[in-house]
Amino acid sequence: MSAGRLKKNGLSIAMLLCVGLLLAGCSGSKSSDTGSYSGSVYTVKRGDTLYRISRATGTSVKEIARLNNISPPYTIEVGQKLKVSGGAKTSSGSGKTTKKSSTKTAAVRPSSSVPQSSWPPVGQRCWLWPASGKVILPYSTADGGNKGIDISAARGTPIYAAGAGKVVYVGNQLRGYGNLIMIKHSEDYITAYAHNDTMLVNNGQNVKAGQKIATMGSTDATTVRLHFQIRYRATAIDPLRYLPPQGSKPKC
Repeated sequence: MSAGRLKKNGLSIAMLLCVGLLLAGCSGSKSSDTGSYSGSVYTVKRGDTLYRISRATGTSVKEIARLNNISPPYTIEVGQKLKVSGGAKTSSGSGKTTKKSSTKTAAVRPSSSVPQSSWPPVGQRCWLWPASGKVILPYSTADGGNKGIDISAARGTPIYAAGAGKVVYVGNQLRGYGNLIMIKHSEDYITAYAHNDTMLVNNGQNVKAGQKIATMGSTDATTVRLHFQIRYRATAIDPLRYLPPQGSKPKC
């Protein structure tokens, strides 16, 4: 293999690792932070969401919510025992999966690495709504809660860049996000756009605020939606705090 190809592969791996660190909402390598799944019961670990539990157990998000009487925004707590319908391996056969998850998140900064009191002031940057539609899942500060907002609309609804920047990731290697686009706006800010149907930009491309970058879809999601995140110094902050009222332009 040539030196150029080795260098290119190394950069690709490094980029994937960076993306994983930016989007992960959990931390800690202690075994006590690792969830367990046995039979029809799943014990929630730090950083879990219903989407992640759905993938681990083979039970749909809708079914988990129904079995446990959980309503949107689907808040769950560490140590909570959830009923699942099964479909995945039991804890005795999932040791490798647990170990892999623990190793992957050991160096990840938690979503509370920048406390809410130190979030940037409103108006520091001008953000545009990434899509038109209904917010069906708001941001949550709870462990395992939604670290962005989910916007629902018809399949094919345009998705726009919330601000000017450079595309740093286009792909679907991160399970749970489907077709994903990430845009770097500065050393402090990155936005993420998940579950897209079609993606209209490429890695390394510069985009303008309001430029169409994708269309809404349901890749790795139960329904058609856009999962949108604003990351400030790798910490997920509440987009609704910084976006203008829907249908209006920012005043900053």
